[in-house]
Amino acid sequence: MRHDPSGDPGPTDAPAAGAPRPARWLVTTAVFAVGAVLLAAGWSARRPAPVGDRTVGQVTRVGVLPGDSLPGYATASRAELAALTAGAYALVSFDGYAAPDRLPALLAGVEVAAVVVRVPLPDRQTEVVRLPAQRLPQDVTAGMAGLADRKDREAADRRSRAAVADDPTTRREYETGAQVAAREAAGYRSACACVYAAVVRAEPAALRATAGRDGVRTVDPAPEVTRLDRTVFLPPLPEQRDVARPPADTDQPPA
Repeated sequence: MRHDPSGDPGPTDAPAAGAPRPARWLVTTAVFAVGAVLLAAGWSARRPAPVGDRTVGQVTRVGVLPGDSLPGYATASRAELAALTAGAYALVSFDGYAAPDRLPALLAGVEVAAVVVRVPLPDRQTEVVRLPAQRLPQDVTAGMAGLADRKDREAADRRSRAAVADDPTTRREYETGAQVAAREAAGYRSACACVYAAVVRAEPAALRATAGRDGVRTVDPAPEVTRLDRTVFLPPLPEQRDVARPPADTDQPPA
């Protein structure tokens, strides 16, 4: 149930993508050990054995990994939500990218802790970021403004590196990176339709009500989560419907 679009453990936290059902992954920052331990709604769960790291502790992953069946994930999430008996954190995934002003209606009645955002550029693997957000939509638009500033700095840095690069391939890579960062900055500055998931906490009835709203794809309850700072949330990308995979990055760099 994990998704890692860039090779990193999961979404970047802002300063401020009929088969086995993967459950939560307990991992350390140094070692990831995999083991299958339970069945849920016909989905064979994969849960790595905890590995001791006395300096960091265990990290819980909630969501999808590349290769996971998305229909199976949705089915198992519904079964878990139906069986939920107490308030819990949950990963709410949307069926499309939403603008900040849509969030109050989509997430009414639940306590929001964070949203997951990504600028959905065609054929580009853009950064996935988890933005802290409690007040909707104010915290999300403020977080996007901060991301726009950061992306402007990234674009300027890559343009500078391209200007001094001797190797043509390296220069094109920097130029492409600058273009992508600039487009991300423009999207965030306009409060784009870039939100595709949220981390919430609520009682079972409120979570079930959220799951029934138009625009909500899945509500994946995570009663085992007690600390958000040791949890990575990996929602499915809205454009993917069969199997989870990293975002496409197939556009050609400028000649």
